[in-house]
Amino acid sequence: MFHNRPVSRGLFITLEGSEGCGKSTQVTRLAARLQREGLQFLLTREPGGTPIGEKIRHLLQFAPESAAMRPETELLLFEASRSQLVREVIEPALARGELVISDRFFDSTTVYQGAARKLRPNMVERLNAFAVGTCRPDITFILDIDVATACARLLRRVRPVGAPDRMEQEAPEFYERVSAAYRELAARETERVQLIDGSRSADEVEGEIWQRLRARFPDRVNSAPSAISNQKSAV
Repeated sequence: MFHNRPVSRGLFITLEGSEGCGKSTQVTRLAARLQREGLQFLLTREPGGTPIGEKIRHLLQFAPESAAMRPETELLLFEASRSQLVREVIEPALARGELVISDRFFDSTTVYQGAARKLRPNMVERLNAFAVGTCRPDITFILDIDVATACARLLRRVRPVGAPDRMEQEAPEFYERVSAAYRELAARETERVQLIDGSRSADEVEGEIWQRLRARFPDRVNSAPSAISNQKSAV
């Protein structure tokens, strides 16, 4: 009698950081590295990652009506997008044994809406818990960068169409609170959170992320037998 071998849970990797830290570049580079290693993975982002989430993303970032959005409304919209993403995309992929890379997750809400918007931390924590259930990242990389460097990078950012999104138009004081809150988070959650110096070259940052990932999960990010991966995207 033959039995199907049980599929082990996948690996959930998130990348975080302030605007202009190079996070999205590193998400793309990490995905490319996993593909070269022949590893199966799924790439997603927050807010977004599902048809419902992408509608919410547009409302949060670009819709003209978002100029009047209150912090409490913003918080609930992020949680709504996250709840859908977890149940529609992330949890099924992890159940299949896949690696999942997410460009932001609940730490962004802890930092942006909790610390930077100054909403009550216990309320933000409870809403995060409600939105994600038992789904937690296995490892989180925070790209740390000073506000002056981040702002300079944002000014150099090439945009196909339109103005910066709503988050990118905040005052420097807002980003100071964001950066400080990310550092505090890394100091609190040393088991999960890895703080990376994001001021260096993209190659150096990529190398350190990969080195730390392999050191932490050597049995999960070794090359697969096949050199070709089945990349999926929920973006």
